[in-house]
Amino acid sequence: MSDILVKIHRAAPYGMITLRGDLSSTALQKAATDAAGVAFPETGMCVFEGKSGLSWMSPDELLVLMPHDQIQSTLAQIEKALNSTHFLAADVSDARAMFTITGPHWRDVLAKLTPADVHPDSFQQGHFRRTRLAQVPVAFWQSSADTVTLICFRSVADYVEGLLVNAGRAKSNADYF
Repeated sequence: MSDILVKIHRAAPYGMITLRGDLSSTALQKAATDAAGVAFPETGMCVFEGKSGLSWMSPDELLVLMPHDQIQSTLAQIEKALNSTHFLAADVSDARAMFTITGPHWRDVLAKLTPADVHPDSFQQGHFRRTRLAQVPVAFWQSSADTVTLICFRSVADYVEGLLVNAGRAKSNADYF
């Protein structure tokens, strides 16, 4: 549609593992980075390379991202590496949906829907936010200059997609940025 400011794409099912434990633990950091093949993220950040990544979710939680067909092998790798450590690793892939929002106006679209500060001075590539979109929990990160990736619960994915499409209409542009 020519009246849409951004391209909104719902991704095919993606592999997602919640990894909870002591994030300052060398063993947990090594298990996570070995499993994802990326560096360990700093607080509030996401490290994503190729098709795998690690996102800082909270002081004791990471989200490990990988292609859907690698879930079981990645989960087994984490469990083997941490077998003598207190941790929780759970496949949450079926509970989540992922969207990419692409175009120079993605910040305008999100700014209309979330209380999170998406201004370029506050939110840059690699930054990761857990927040709300309208009334539903989401997480998102800037994956490139003109793309943001968003994750929500699969049960509200149709609602989130509708919100994004409506907020992305050209006549609704607020010209925030």
